[in-house]
Amino acid sequence: MRNIKLIIEYDGKGFNGWQKQSNKLNIQGEIEKAIGEITGEEIELIGSGRTDAGVSSLGQTANFKTNTTIEASKLAYAINSKLKKSIRIVKAEEVDEKFHSRYSVKSKKYRYTINTSTHGSAIFRDLEYHFPFKLDIEKMKKAAKFFEGEHDFKAFKASGTSSKSSVRTIYKAEVFQKEDRVYIELTGSGFLYNMVRIISGTLLDVGIGKIKPEEIENIINSKERVKAGKTLPARGLCLVEVNY
Repeated sequence: MRNIKLIIEYDGKGFNGWQKQSNKLNIQGEIEKAIGEITGEEIELIGSGRTDAGVSSLGQTANFKTNTTIEASKLAYAINSKLKKSIRIVKAEEVDEKFHSRYSVKSKKYRYTINTSTHGSAIFRDLEYHFPFKLDIEKMKKAAKFFEGEHDFKAFKASGTSSKSSVRTIYKAEVFQKEDRVYIELTGSGFLYNMVRIISGTLLDVGIGKIKPEEIENIINSKERVKAGKTLPARGLCLVEVNY
């Protein structure tokens, strides 16, 4: 039995998230179906974690066990031939049998994109959040640093989160700007449901002067969701990479 690792890029628009579920279009199910058509096997695809409806990815990672003799390097071509153009297998490789896409994760990087231009973008409208107002980037950068380290992120999780603990570690929190676009990048051990989108909404509030950078520490310590910013739309969020 071989263990195949996939790096997957996808446009989240039109999909009900990563996780397989009956009667709803999802990314995991589409890839499993494609692999099954190629190998003739019933495949269980293990992802590094879920992404919600509308969230995209540049580097989702998944693995599956198979008896196929097709070379790993050729599997990406074969699987892509069966998939929608909005899902691409960027790389396929054979890995150690102990590799597990979810349990072997060391860190994940997410990026949230805010377009501050006056009229927004026709081409990238489903991959960013349009907010046509000037943001104070320096204050956002200062505020972002308060998120680094191990904290109880209860104030930044959505209701319905199944995780028993809301303690997570963020290794790096960055805010930077390129022309009209502001990017929020968070690299961490793992993230709670909607955590990145709520942190991004909170940093947006810092950018417009609603929240002071130094207030972030108190918001974290309060563990109260109502004190943090709003949950920004899913379309602006992208899973950039998963590190092992």
